[in-house]
Amino acid sequence: MPDPDLRIYIGSLPLRDAAAVEIVERKGTGHPDAICDALAETASQALCRLYRDRAGMILHHNVDKVLLRGGAARPAFGGGQVIEPIEIFLAGRATRRFRGADLPIEHCVEQACRSWLHNHLRYLDADAHVKLHKLLRPSSEALVELFARRQSGGIALANDTSCGVGYAPLSPLERAVYAVERHLNAPAVKAVHPEIGEDIKVMGVRRGRASRLTVALALVDAQIGTAEDYLAKKTALRDEAAAVAVECLGSEVTVDVNTADASPDGLYLTVTGTSAEAGDDGEVGRGNRTNGLITPHRPMTMECVAGKNPVNHVGKLYNLAAGLIAEDIVRTVGAVTAAECYLVSQIGQPIDQPQIVDLRVRSARGASVARLRPRIEEIVAAQLKRMGDFADDLLEGRLGFDCWPLRLPTEVDGADAAALPTH
Repeated sequence: MPDPDLRIYIGSLPLRDAAAVEIVERKGTGHPDAICDALAETASQALCRLYRDRAGMILHHNVDKVLLRGGAARPAFGGGQVIEPIEIFLAGRATRRFRGADLPIEHCVEQACRSWLHNHLRYLDADAHVKLHKLLRPSSEALVELFARRQSGGIALANDTSCGVGYAPLSPLERAVYAVERHLNAPAVKAVHPEIGEDIKVMGVRRGRASRLTVALALVDAQIGTAEDYLAKKTALRDEAAAVAVECLGSEVTVDVNTADASPDGLYLTVTGTSAEAGDDGEVGRGNRTNGLITPHRPMTMECVAGKNPVNHVGKLYNLAAGLIAEDIVRTVGAVTAAECYLVSQIGQPIDQPQIVDLRVRSARGASVARLRPRIEEIVAAQLKRMGDFADDLLEGRLGFDCWPLRLPTEVDGADAAALPTH
Protein backbone atom coordinates (compact mmCIF):
# COMPACT_ATOMS: atom_id res chain seq x y z
CA MET A 1 0.00 0.00 0.00
CA PRO A 2 1.20 3.54 -0.68
CA ASP A 3 2.55 5.57 2.23
CA PRO A 4 -0.38 7.76 3.39
CA ASP A 5 2.07 10.54 4.34
CA LEU A 6 3.71 10.63 0.90
CA ARG A 7 2.92 13.93 -0.80
CA ILE A 8 1.76 12.97 -4.27
CA TYR A 9 0.18 15.51 -6.57
CA ILE A 10 -1.42 14.24 -9.76
CA GLY A 11 -2.47 16.66 -12.46
CA SER A 12 -3.40 16.48 -16.10
CA LEU A 13 -1.27 17.14 -19.14
CA PRO A 14 -3.17 19.14 -21.76
CA LEU A 15 -4.96 17.21 -24.45
CA ARG A 16 -3.33 18.69 -27.51
CA ASP A 17 -1.72 17.78 -30.78
CA ALA A 18 2.05 17.70 -31.09
CA ALA A 19 3.77 21.06 -30.79
CA ALA A 20 4.56 22.86 -34.02
CA VAL A 21 8.32 22.61 -33.38
CA GLU A 22 10.36 19.92 -31.64
CA ILE A 23 14.11 19.81 -30.97
CA VAL A 24 16.00 16.68 -29.87
CA GLU A 25 19.73 16.01 -29.52
CA ARG A 26 21.93 13.03 -28.71
CA LYS A 27 25.67 12.94 -28.10
CA GLY A 28 27.12 9.57 -29.03
CA THR A 29 29.72 7.41 -27.32
CA GLY A 30 32.82 9.29 -28.49
CA HIS A 31 31.57 12.84 -27.99
CA PRO A 32 33.82 14.59 -25.43
CA ASP A 33 30.88 15.27 -23.07
CA ALA A 34 29.71 11.66 -23.37
CA ILE A 35 33.25 10.45 -22.62
CA CYS A 36 33.28 12.51 -19.42
CA ASP A 37 29.90 11.10 -18.33
CA ALA A 38 31.02 7.56 -19.08
CA LEU A 39 34.29 7.88 -17.18
CA ALA A 40 32.56 9.40 -14.14
CA GLU A 41 30.10 6.52 -13.99
CA THR A 42 32.83 3.96 -14.72
CA ALA A 43 34.87 5.36 -11.83
CA SER A 44 31.88 5.20 -9.48
CA GLN A 45 31.05 1.62 -10.38
CA ALA A 46 34.70 0.59 -10.01
CA LEU A 47 34.81 2.15 -6.55
CA CYS A 48 31.57 0.39 -5.60
CA ARG A 49 33.13 -2.96 -6.49
CA LEU A 50 36.37 -2.12 -4.68
CA TYR A 51 34.49 -1.11 -1.54
CA ARG A 52 32.36 -4.23 -1.58
CA ASP A 53 35.42 -6.39 -2.04
CA ARG A 54 37.45 -4.72 0.73
CA ALA A 55 34.75 -3.48 3.11
CA GLY A 56 31.76 -5.69 2.37
CA MET A 57 29.64 -2.67 1.45
CA ILE A 58 29.62 0.43 -0.74
CA LEU A 59 31.34 3.35 0.99
CA HIS A 60 30.71 7.03 0.45
CA HIS A 61 31.96 8.58 -2.78
CA ASN A 62 30.94 11.05 -5.47
CA VAL A 63 33.19 11.28 -8.53
CA ASP A 64 30.95 13.41 -10.70
CA LYS A 65 33.36 16.18 -11.75
CA VAL A 66 35.23 15.37 -14.97
CA LEU A 67 36.81 17.77 -17.44
CA LEU A 68 38.32 16.78 -20.78
CA ARG A 69 40.92 19.04 -22.36
CA GLY A 70 41.19 18.23 -26.02
CA GLY A 71 44.52 17.29 -27.52
CA ALA A 72 46.11 18.16 -30.84
CA ALA A 73 46.17 16.00 -33.96
CA ARG A 74 47.10 16.16 -37.62
CA PRO A 75 44.69 13.96 -39.60
CA ALA A 76 45.52 13.02 -43.18
CA PHE A 77 44.05 10.77 -45.86
CA GLY A 78 45.40 7.28 -45.24
CA GLY A 79 46.32 8.05 -41.63
CA GLY A 80 47.58 10.99 -39.56
CA GLN A 81 48.95 11.35 -36.08
CA VAL A 82 48.10 12.63 -32.61
CA ILE A 83 50.54 15.40 -31.67
CA GLU A 84 49.46 16.18 -28.11
CA PRO A 85 47.44 13.87 -25.86
CA ILE A 86 43.95 14.41 -24.52
CA GLU A 87 43.99 15.34 -20.85
CA ILE A 88 41.20 14.16 -18.56
CA PHE A 89 40.80 15.56 -15.06
CA LEU A 90 38.64 13.38 -12.80
CA ALA A 91 37.83 15.08 -9.49
CA GLY A 92 35.64 14.00 -6.63
CA ARG A 93 35.39 12.63 -3.14
CA ALA A 94 36.00 9.04 -2.17
CA THR A 95 36.54 7.10 1.04
CA ARG A 96 40.26 6.25 1.27
CA ARG A 97 40.47 4.22 4.48
CA PHE A 98 38.36 1.55 6.07
CA ARG A 99 39.05 0.25 9.58
CA GLY A 100 42.59 1.53 9.48
CA ALA A 101 43.47 0.10 6.07
CA ASP A 102 44.25 2.22 2.99
CA LEU A 103 42.15 1.54 -0.10
CA PRO A 104 43.78 1.78 -3.58
CA ILE A 105 41.16 4.14 -4.98
CA GLU A 106 43.47 5.93 -7.48
CA HIS A 107 44.69 2.66 -8.99
CA CYS A 108 41.13 1.36 -9.14
CA VAL A 109 39.85 4.45 -10.97
CA GLU A 110 42.85 4.56 -13.33
CA GLN A 111 42.44 0.95 -14.43
CA ALA A 112 38.68 1.23 -14.88
CA CYS A 113 38.82 4.44 -16.91
CA ARG A 114 41.60 3.25 -19.20
CA SER A 115 39.73 0.01 -19.73
CA TRP A 116 36.61 1.96 -20.77
CA LEU A 117 38.60 4.06 -23.22
CA HIS A 118 40.23 0.96 -24.68
CA ASN A 119 36.93 -0.90 -25.05
CA HIS A 120 34.81 1.94 -26.47
CA LEU A 121 37.11 4.09 -28.63
CA ARG A 122 38.72 1.64 -30.98
CA TYR A 123 41.13 4.01 -32.78
CA LEU A 124 42.27 5.75 -29.60
CA ASP A 125 45.39 4.46 -27.83
CA ALA A 126 44.20 4.75 -24.23
CA ASP A 127 47.77 4.85 -22.95
CA ALA A 128 49.59 6.99 -25.51
CA HIS A 129 46.78 9.38 -26.43
CA VAL A 130 45.36 10.14 -22.97
CA LYS A 131 46.73 11.65 -19.77
CA LEU A 132 44.43 10.88 -16.85
CA HIS A 133 44.67 13.14 -13.81
CA LYS A 134 43.00 11.67 -10.72
CA LEU A 135 42.07 14.46 -8.32
CA LEU A 136 40.35 12.57 -5.52
CA ARG A 137 40.08 13.86 -1.99
CA PRO A 138 38.59 12.24 1.12
CA SER A 139 34.84 12.55 1.58
CA SER A 140 33.58 15.16 4.01
CA GLU A 141 33.06 13.80 7.51
CA ALA A 142 29.49 15.14 7.63
CA LEU A 143 28.47 13.38 4.41
CA VAL A 144 30.24 10.18 5.42
CA GLU A 145 28.32 10.21 8.69
CA LEU A 146 25.06 10.89 6.86
CA PHE A 147 25.87 8.09 4.40
CA ALA A 148 26.37 5.65 7.28
CA ARG A 149 23.10 6.55 9.01
CA ARG A 150 19.97 4.69 8.09
CA GLN A 151 16.33 5.06 8.95
CA SER A 152 14.93 2.14 10.91
CA GLY A 153 14.48 -0.58 8.34
CA GLY A 154 17.73 0.26 6.57
CA ILE A 155 16.49 3.07 4.30
CA ALA A 156 19.32 5.39 3.23
CA LEU A 157 19.12 9.10 3.98
CA ALA A 158 19.34 11.61 1.14
CA ASN A 159 22.83 12.95 0.41
CA ASP A 160 21.46 16.20 -1.04
CA THR A 161 18.41 18.35 -1.61
CA SER A 162 17.84 17.78 -5.28
CA CYS A 163 15.25 17.09 -7.95
CA GLY A 164 14.76 14.41 -10.57
CA VAL A 165 12.51 14.35 -13.61
CA GLY A 166 11.34 11.84 -16.16
CA TYR A 167 8.73 11.41 -18.85
CA ALA A 168 7.24 8.81 -21.16
CA PRO A 169 6.79 7.84 -23.89
CA LEU A 170 9.41 9.03 -26.35
CA SER A 171 8.14 10.87 -29.41
CA PRO A 172 8.86 9.54 -32.92
CA LEU A 173 11.56 12.18 -33.40
CA GLU A 174 13.18 11.25 -30.08
CA ARG A 175 13.19 7.61 -31.09
CA ALA A 176 14.72 8.50 -34.45
CA VAL A 177 17.52 10.62 -33.01
CA TYR A 178 18.40 7.93 -30.49
CA ALA A 179 18.18 5.10 -33.02
CA VAL A 180 20.35 6.79 -35.65
CA GLU A 181 23.28 7.28 -33.26
CA ARG A 182 22.96 3.77 -31.83
CA HIS A 183 22.80 2.30 -35.34
CA LEU A 184 25.87 4.13 -36.62
CA ASN A 185 27.81 3.21 -33.48
CA ALA A 186 26.77 -0.46 -33.62
CA PRO A 187 29.61 -3.00 -34.09
CA ALA A 188 27.83 -4.67 -37.02
CA VAL A 189 27.59 -1.39 -38.93
CA LYS A 190 31.21 -0.52 -38.20
CA ALA A 191 32.31 -3.90 -39.51
CA VAL A 192 30.94 -2.77 -42.89
CA HIS A 193 31.91 0.88 -42.44
CA PRO A 194 35.21 0.93 -40.49
CA GLU A 195 35.55 4.65 -41.30
CA ILE A 196 32.91 5.53 -38.67
CA GLY A 197 34.37 7.00 -35.50
CA GLU A 198 32.61 6.88 -32.14
CA ASP A 199 32.01 10.64 -31.97
CA ILE A 200 28.53 10.94 -33.46
CA LYS A 201 26.15 13.75 -32.59
CA VAL A 202 22.60 13.86 -33.90
CA MET A 203 20.36 16.92 -33.78
CA GLY A 204 16.74 16.48 -34.79
CA VAL A 205 14.33 19.28 -35.64
CA ARG A 206 10.67 18.84 -36.53
CA ARG A 207 8.57 21.63 -38.01
CA GLY A 208 5.03 20.42 -38.23
CA ARG A 209 5.34 17.09 -39.99
CA ALA A 210 8.68 17.83 -41.65
CA SER A 211 11.75 16.44 -39.85
CA ARG A 212 15.45 17.05 -40.42
CA LEU A 213 18.41 15.33 -38.77
CA THR A 214 21.86 16.90 -38.75
CA VAL A 215 24.56 14.34 -38.03
CA ALA A 216 28.10 15.29 -37.02
CA LEU A 217 30.12 12.16 -37.72
CA ALA A 218 33.85 11.87 -37.02
CA LEU A 219 35.36 9.86 -39.86
CA VAL A 220 38.65 8.03 -39.36
CA ASP A 221 41.42 9.16 -41.70
CA ALA A 222 43.19 5.78 -41.91
CA GLN A 223 40.07 4.36 -43.56
CA ILE A 224 39.73 7.08 -46.21
CA GLY A 225 42.08 7.48 -49.16
CA THR A 226 40.99 10.67 -50.91
CA ALA A 227 38.48 13.52 -50.75
CA GLU A 228 36.33 11.69 -53.29
CA ASP A 229 36.42 8.58 -51.13
CA TYR A 230 35.37 10.69 -48.12
CA LEU A 231 32.39 12.19 -49.98
CA ALA A 232 31.26 8.81 -51.28
CA LYS A 233 31.40 7.27 -47.83
CA LYS A 234 29.63 10.26 -46.30
CA THR A 235 26.81 9.86 -48.82
CA ALA A 236 26.47 6.17 -48.02
CA LEU A 237 26.30 6.91 -44.29
CA ARG A 238 23.71 9.61 -44.87
CA ASP A 239 21.52 7.06 -46.66
CA GLU A 240 22.13 4.57 -43.84
CA ALA A 241 20.99 7.11 -41.24
CA ALA A 242 17.96 8.16 -43.29
CA ALA A 243 16.71 4.58 -43.55
CA VAL A 244 16.81 4.19 -39.75
CA ALA A 245 15.09 7.54 -39.20
CA VAL A 246 12.31 6.80 -41.65
CA GLU A 247 11.56 3.54 -39.87
CA CYS A 248 11.14 5.42 -36.57
CA LEU A 249 9.23 8.38 -37.95
CA GLY A 250 7.04 6.57 -40.45
CA SER A 251 7.60 9.41 -42.91
CA GLU A 252 10.30 10.92 -45.06
CA VAL A 253 13.08 12.83 -43.36
CA THR A 254 15.95 15.02 -44.51
CA VAL A 255 19.35 13.91 -43.22
CA ASP A 256 22.49 16.04 -43.51
CA VAL A 257 25.94 14.78 -42.53
CA ASN A 258 28.96 16.95 -41.66
CA THR A 259 27.49 20.16 -43.01
CA ALA A 260 30.63 22.17 -42.21
CA ASP A 261 32.62 20.30 -44.88
CA ALA A 262 33.89 22.88 -47.35
CA SER A 263 37.11 21.76 -49.02
CA PRO A 264 39.57 18.85 -48.88
CA ASP A 265 41.34 20.73 -46.09
CA GLY A 266 38.15 21.25 -44.09
CA LEU A 267 36.60 17.79 -43.94
CA TYR A 268 35.64 16.16 -40.65
CA LEU A 269 38.59 13.78 -40.53
CA THR A 270 40.03 12.46 -37.28
CA VAL A 271 42.86 10.15 -36.33
CA THR A 272 41.09 8.59 -33.35
CA GLY A 273 37.38 8.84 -34.20
CA THR A 274 36.66 11.55 -31.64
CA SER A 275 36.85 15.35 -31.82
CA ALA A 276 38.46 15.22 -28.38
CA GLU A 277 41.78 14.63 -30.15
CA ALA A 278 41.89 18.27 -31.27
CA GLY A 279 38.58 19.95 -32.01
CA ASP A 280 36.57 19.92 -28.81
CA ASP A 281 36.71 19.76 -25.02
CA GLY A 282 34.25 18.02 -22.73
CA GLU A 283 32.63 18.21 -19.33
CA VAL A 284 30.53 15.85 -17.25
CA GLY A 285 26.81 16.66 -17.03
CA ARG A 286 26.64 18.44 -20.39
CA GLY A 287 25.62 15.33 -22.29
CA ASN A 288 22.53 13.17 -22.52
CA ARG A 289 19.98 12.93 -19.74
CA THR A 290 19.13 9.53 -18.25
CA ASN A 291 17.01 8.52 -21.24
CA GLY A 292 19.91 9.12 -23.61
CA LEU A 293 18.62 12.38 -25.06
CA ILE A 294 18.80 16.15 -24.66
CA THR A 295 15.24 17.44 -24.99
CA PRO A 296 14.72 21.18 -24.37
CA HIS A 297 10.99 20.91 -25.08
CA ARG A 298 10.59 18.29 -22.34
CA PRO A 299 11.10 18.38 -18.56
CA MET A 300 14.83 18.29 -17.82
CA THR A 301 17.13 18.92 -14.90
CA MET A 302 20.70 20.23 -14.86
CA GLU A 303 21.61 17.56 -12.31
CA CYS A 304 24.51 15.34 -13.33
CA VAL A 305 23.71 11.67 -12.80
CA ALA A 306 27.02 10.04 -13.76
CA GLY A 307 29.55 9.44 -10.99
CA LYS A 308 27.26 10.02 -8.02
CA ASN A 309 27.07 7.17 -5.53
CA PRO A 310 24.09 4.87 -6.15
CA VAL A 311 23.21 4.41 -2.47
CA ASN A 312 21.98 7.77 -1.25
CA HIS A 313 22.74 10.47 -3.81
CA VAL A 314 19.30 11.55 -4.92
CA GLY A 315 20.78 13.50 -7.84
CA LYS A 316 21.23 10.07 -9.39
CA LEU A 317 18.47 8.05 -7.74
CA TYR A 318 15.60 10.48 -8.32
CA ASN A 319 16.33 10.98 -12.02
CA LEU A 320 16.39 7.22 -12.51
CA ALA A 321 13.27 6.72 -10.40
CA ALA A 322 11.34 9.52 -12.13
CA GLY A 323 11.98 7.96 -15.53
CA LEU A 324 10.96 4.52 -14.27
CA ILE A 325 7.80 5.90 -12.70
CA ALA A 326 6.70 7.69 -15.88
CA GLU A 327 7.55 4.66 -18.01
CA ASP A 328 5.69 2.29 -15.68
CA ILE A 329 2.58 4.46 -15.55
CA VAL A 330 2.32 4.69 -19.34
CA ARG A 331 3.06 0.99 -19.76
CA THR A 332 0.70 -0.42 -17.15
CA VAL A 333 -2.12 2.10 -16.69
CA GLY A 334 -4.11 1.53 -19.84
CA ALA A 335 -5.92 4.86 -19.81
CA VAL A 336 -2.71 6.90 -19.63
CA THR A 337 -0.99 7.87 -22.88
CA ALA A 338 1.75 10.15 -21.49
CA ALA A 339 3.27 10.97 -18.11
CA GLU A 340 5.74 13.37 -16.53
CA CYS A 341 7.23 12.85 -13.07
CA TYR A 342 9.02 15.36 -10.81
CA LEU A 343 10.65 14.28 -7.53
CA VAL A 344 12.24 16.56 -4.91
CA SER A 345 14.33 15.29 -2.01
CA GLN A 346 15.43 16.86 1.26
CA ILE A 347 18.92 16.20 2.59
CA GLY A 348 18.94 13.93 5.63
CA GLN A 349 15.48 12.48 4.97
CA PRO A 350 14.80 8.88 3.85
CA ILE A 351 15.28 8.54 0.12
CA ASP A 352 11.90 6.83 -0.29
CA GLN A 353 10.09 9.82 1.21
CA PRO A 354 10.53 12.76 -1.17
CA GLN A 355 9.23 16.19 -0.26
CA ILE A 356 7.05 16.23 -3.36
CA VAL A 357 6.01 13.81 -6.07
CA ASP A 358 4.45 15.84 -8.87
CA LEU A 359 2.85 13.71 -11.58
CA ARG A 360 1.19 14.95 -14.73
CA VAL A 361 -0.62 12.48 -16.94
CA ARG A 362 -2.49 12.56 -20.21
CA SER A 363 -5.37 10.13 -20.16
CA ALA A 364 -7.72 8.85 -22.78
CA ARG A 365 -10.87 10.89 -23.12
CA GLY A 366 -13.34 10.03 -20.41
CA ALA A 367 -10.77 8.66 -17.95
CA SER A 368 -10.61 10.81 -14.83
CA VAL A 369 -7.37 11.37 -12.96
CA ALA A 370 -9.18 10.67 -9.67
CA ARG A 371 -10.10 7.18 -10.86
CA LEU A 372 -6.50 6.49 -11.89
CA ARG A 373 -4.96 7.77 -8.64
CA PRO A 374 -4.88 4.47 -6.63
CA ARG A 375 -2.96 2.60 -9.33
CA ILE A 376 -0.59 5.53 -9.94
CA GLU A 377 0.15 5.80 -6.22
CA GLU A 378 0.98 2.10 -6.09
CA ILE A 379 3.48 2.53 -8.94
CA VAL A 380 5.12 5.51 -7.24
CA ALA A 381 5.46 3.67 -3.93
CA ALA A 382 6.89 0.56 -5.60
CA GLN A 383 9.51 2.48 -7.60
CA LEU A 384 10.57 4.58 -4.61
CA LYS A 385 11.00 1.42 -2.56
CA ARG A 386 13.05 -0.10 -5.38
CA MET A 387 15.69 2.64 -5.09
CA GLY A 388 17.32 0.58 -2.36
CA ASP A 389 18.16 -1.96 -5.09
CA PHE A 390 19.43 0.52 -7.67
CA ALA A 391 23.08 0.00 -6.70
CA ASP A 392 22.85 -3.75 -7.32
CA ASP A 393 20.83 -3.22 -10.49
CA LEU A 394 23.38 -0.78 -11.92
CA LEU A 395 26.41 -2.88 -11.01
CA GLU A 396 24.90 -6.07 -12.38
CA GLY A 397 23.61 -4.50 -15.59
CA ARG A 398 19.91 -4.89 -14.83
CA LEU A 399 19.42 -1.12 -14.90
CA GLY A 400 21.11 1.41 -17.11
CA PHE A 401 20.89 5.05 -17.92
CA ASP A 402 21.59 7.00 -21.07
CA CYS A 403 19.44 4.27 -22.59
CA TRP A 404 15.96 3.73 -23.93
CA PRO A 405 13.53 2.53 -22.79
CA LEU A 406 14.41 3.35 -19.19
CA ARG A 407 13.15 0.35 -17.27
CA LEU A 408 14.42 -2.82 -15.74
CA PRO A 409 14.93 -5.61 -18.28
CA THR A 410 12.96 -7.98 -16.06
CA GLU A 411 9.87 -5.92 -16.89
CA VAL A 412 10.04 -6.53 -20.63
CA ASP A 413 10.13 -9.64 -22.71
CA GLY A 414 13.37 -11.42 -23.42
CA ALA A 415 13.93 -9.96 -26.87
CA ASP A 416 13.52 -6.39 -25.66
CA ALA A 417 15.66 -7.03 -22.61
CA ALA A 418 18.55 -8.26 -24.72
CA ALA A 419 18.35 -5.12 -26.86
CA LEU A 420 18.50 -2.66 -23.97
CA PRO A 421 21.70 -0.62 -24.13
CA THR A 422 23.38 0.22 -20.85
CA HIS A 423 25.70 3.02 -19.98
